Amino acid sequence: MLASDRSCRSNSDLYFSLSAANRRVVILGTTGSGKSSLGNTIFGEDVFKVNHTSKFERSECQEETRSVNGKTITLMDTPGFFDTDTPEQVEILRSITDYAPGPHAFLIVLKVEKFTEHVRAVVTKIEKSFSEKVFQFSAVVFTRGDQLEEGQRIEDFIRKDENLRGLVRKCGGRCHVIDNKYWKENPPGEYRSNKFQVGQLLQTIDGMIKKNNNGCYTYEMLQAVEEMNQQKERGIRHSLGHMTDKRPTAVRKETHSQRHSKCGCNHGLASFYGFRNRRGTSQRLCPSFIESMLKP
Repeated sequence: MLASDRSCRSNSDLYFSLSAANRRVVILGTTGSGKSSLGNTIFGEDVFKVNHTSKFERSECQEETRSVNGKTITLMDTPGFFDTDTPEQVEILRSITDYAPGPHAFLIVLKVEKFTEHVRAVVTKIEKSFSEKVFQFSAVVFTRGDQLEEGQRIEDFIRKDENLRGLVRKCGGRCHVIDNKYWKENPPGEYRSNKFQVGQLLQTIDGMIKKNNNGCYTYEMLQAVEEMNQQKERGIRHSLGHMTDKRPTAVRKETHSQRHSKCGCNHGLASFYGFRNRRGTSQRLCPSFIESMLKP
């Protein structure tokens, strides 16, 4: 553990404040977007397994630490984020929260292509799970840069799509592009060079950390998401309060949290994500709570 980590943990007021000496970065995206290849490109070596088929094989997050351009970086590669019928969603969210004291940055990985409804659904799901606050800690990285027109930069491509512009705007204008296949050997001084783009991406991550006062996406932020979801639930119950319900009164008045209390577990977001608290206690996951949180 870094000395800066120990000093943060010794002071409750600074528990989640960490020096940027080790940059903790989570890579998010759908299956086939190029997440694992992006991690390999950033590290300059093959450390993450690349899935070349449409069927996803790995169900766990993989975390690796390397030195890149003299900077220590820990990357967490994730399964396809919120793909249809993937139980790995739970693993992703649990691992991210267990990434104590929290990630400095999220890289949202998209291919150089039109903004589809599927991509929109994924972005919406990210925001629902982490709140709009997550974009304060995010940058968009496009893969398959060879799909850009000759002489075109990623900024030019984004300008043509209102939805892409909106997403990048949410992320503070932070966006980059790589090509894991065709830009490997290009000179570092060229725009269409992975070495150039990785260098620019690392500068963006450092700038984002500095802008966030060396902070990271914290457990408190997840708690805020839970409170917001609870408020929405109360609003829905209130709106439906005057509707006829033929169920028994005891069942009708049972709240979301009361239903889960029968499982005997803690149902806050800490429980959902498998969060280990400061005493090291791991909370048990509640399947029904997980299902409700992942529901679109």
